[in-house]
Amino acid sequence: MEGDHIKINKWLLPFSWLYGLIVGIRNELFDLNILKTRSFDIPVISVGNITVGGSGKTPHVEYLIRLLQDKVKVAILSRGYKRKSHGYVLANADTPMREIGDEPYQMKTKFPNIHVAVDKKRCEGIDNITSDPETNDTDVILLDDAFQHRYVKPGINILLVDYHRLIIYDKLLPAGRLREPLSGKHRADIVIITKCPKSLNPIDYRVLSKAMELYPFQQLYFTTLDYCDLEPIFKEGENIPLTEIRGKNILLLAGIATPKYLELDLNTYTGNNALTILSYPDHHSFTTKDINKINDTFAQMEEPKLIITTEKDKARLIDIEGLSEEVKDNIYTLPIKVRFMLDKEETFNEKIISYVRKNSRNSILAKREDDNKSKNSHHSGHRPRTISFRGN
Repeated sequence: MEGDHIKINKWLLPFSWLYGLIVGIRNELFDLNILKTRSFDIPVISVGNITVGGSGKTPHVEYLIRLLQDKVKVAILSRGYKRKSHGYVLANADTPMREIGDEPYQMKTKFPNIHVAVDKKRCEGIDNITSDPETNDTDVILLDDAFQHRYVKPGINILLVDYHRLIIYDKLLPAGRLREPLSGKHRADIVIITKCPKSLNPIDYRVLSKAMELYPFQQLYFTTLDYCDLEPIFKEGENIPLTEIRGKNILLLAGIATPKYLELDLNTYTGNNALTILSYPDHHSFTTKDINKINDTFAQMEEPKLIITTEKDKARLIDIEGLSEEVKDNIYTLPIKVRFMLDKEETFNEKIISYVRKNSRNSILAKREDDNKSKNSHHSGHRPRTISFRGN
């Protein structure tokens, strides 16, 4: 059921009150324009949450990339959590994971034709993207995990809410996992309840919609996660449909915020609850001890056997040393994709595309030049790149 992953440490509630006071003052300073928020002359879409832990940010950012990458030049800007570098870093094909963080590395690997940059200071990151000759062809910037970064005013602010940890039932840190008071949800233009069970019925949607208590201008969507075929990480080979893992002994290797639901889902495919689980904290850096445990655990499992891990874990494992050849030959990653429910995909897509089309710097420049050309058709000149939005 919704909110079934919430645990409140009631003895910490007094500290939550103090934390809420501090965060509330900060938000008030932004609301009063004492702390300044910047707007930019390029479409900026923020995807984030107000809780600690996974709410599906990366698959939703990847959904936006797939939606836009054939129409416009996309840039991703992330803070690059747990990276070993500092300041602004623009990724290229050879940039190691440690320089940009696991999630930006994952996106750059999957979508090599987009720009991926990291900078803790998002305003400076946007300035660098729009001014750098390597990236100034950017038409839209997607901010990853930036809902609390109020120094940037995005054109569309998307708030993600985990179905299994609904913010309406949660409490502020440290008693709960909210990073700011519940009222922060009203800054969102779009709210998406993520990781929904595919079995939701119409009354569930109505109850959730009412419980969220959103403003009329806010749009509410529901998404679920679809699993793709397993992909080998180290060896050349064919993908494996999940339907073919039944009867195999599976080692689930997961360093993500909430592996519980992945475990439950995989059990529906194995059919025999034959899951051995090695679970680590989110964004975990694998140590020599961890690698030895992975090798030993898999070596002791009976055939037929397989290792399944997440795309985020793949980003941290791909260059690591010490994995046995047996592990490398049998480890697969499980890609996931977002799917909108209630047939709302086209509505969401059109809102995003329309915003980018209307606010793109290149579209504005192109329109101005077209206007000038109609007035001065006998003059020739260089035409700036326009956005065609093919297929729309």
